[in-house]
Amino acid sequence: MKAVLDHIGIAVQDLDQALAFYQGALGLDVEVPEEIVSQKIKAHLISLGQSSLELLEATSPKSPIAKFLKNRGPGVHHLTLRVEDIDAALEQLRARGVQLIDEKPTLGAGGALVAFIHPRSAHGVLVELKQVQSPDINLNLGTLALGELQLTTVNDGSFRLDGGAMFGTVPRTMWESKAPPDGRNRIQLAMRPLLVEADWGQMIIDCGAGNKMKFEEASIYAFNSKRRLDESLAEARCSPESIDVVLATHLHFDHFGGATKTDELGQPVPRFPKAEYVIRRSEWEDATQPHERNRASYRREDFLPLEKAGVVTFHETDQEIRKGVRVEKTGGHTKAHQIVYLESGGKTAVFVADMIPTTAHISIPWIMGYDLFPMDTLKFKKRFIQEAIDNEYLIFFEHDPMVAAGFIRERNGKRIIEKVL
Repeated sequence: MKAVLDHIGIAVQDLDQALAFYQGALGLDVEVPEEIVSQKIKAHLISLGQSSLELLEATSPKSPIAKFLKNRGPGVHHLTLRVEDIDAALEQLRARGVQLIDEKPTLGAGGALVAFIHPRSAHGVLVELKQVQSPDINLNLGTLALGELQLTTVNDGSFRLDGGAMFGTVPRTMWESKAPPDGRNRIQLAMRPLLVEADWGQMIIDCGAGNKMKFEEASIYAFNSKRRLDESLAEARCSPESIDVVLATHLHFDHFGGATKTDELGQPVPRFPKAEYVIRRSEWEDATQPHERNRASYRREDFLPLEKAGVVTFHETDQEIRKGVRVEKTGGHTKAHQIVYLESGGKTAVFVADMIPTTAHISIPWIMGYDLFPMDTLKFKKRFIQEAIDNEYLIFFEHDPMVAAGFIRERNGKRIIEKVL
């Protein structure tokens, strides 16, 4: 059993005084409280990077926290260790004669599975085991023919972003059933580049986040590196060396971080050695001259080495990049964000990138807080989604955890997704 410190639980008698210290005096960010009805408490999480503090407020005199405060006063209540398999951990502890409070896991904050070890077996410390529950995610390869084009959804693993930021002004009560958040309010997202194969060669549209980010920063986004792009390409019988064209929808790190890799000297270099990298010039200008609002999304090591290597081709306007592959500027998410139309055999598929990042975002006003120009997003979505319904475009969703591709249908006045991949 491998365990890491998740958080320290602190029972508080006077929440306002506790917040005055942790939030006021120390300047720490306290997240929106989560009420755990089964334990009759409210949990106020304070992130400290790799671990957290959890201020525990009793909501009933019968709460274990209320009893703890009555007997011992405010202070450290428990220590929480995160494990990958809580059932296996409990079985191992039982085999060692450890006394457990919970023989089976129960549901805790953020939908995690938790179980407590008795202080008698932990030298007077109440220890909680925690297993984070991740919703299912579809990272399987999906391939289909579109006329003379072969389209394959590959992947660069999964990651998490703040749910509130992903849904902008939409209240959590409306989006959380569609995208369950974890204890840090982050929702599960996929990174699915699209591999296009034709008689003119192999193209990859976007290329995930890559693996150059340092551990401390990567942990903020909970990157799952168990399944990454190279392995996914190999499963599709391709490789970075076989890619002829890398096409960018935009240059944010979760879409284009995989464009470069670190060489043996620790320097970022092109990841696809023989590829031509095709980038809209106005997006490049924004990425290389960022401002306070977008700086965190652009990482210079993801794209500047490409220009240095002489492998970038800039395009200025909406145009055909290769036969059957054309781009259209949408704006909205970034000023020059674009989507990719794939047209062959009388059929059309569209890789919509961050214009419609998940299936939940087919609702017109569900627009990300990350979008720099939300009214442009709104205007484009109104036109495009109706066009997609009327013309039966197959939509590729880059970030949806379960649906890689599907049709948008309108039934009984509601818009739904008919899943294909």
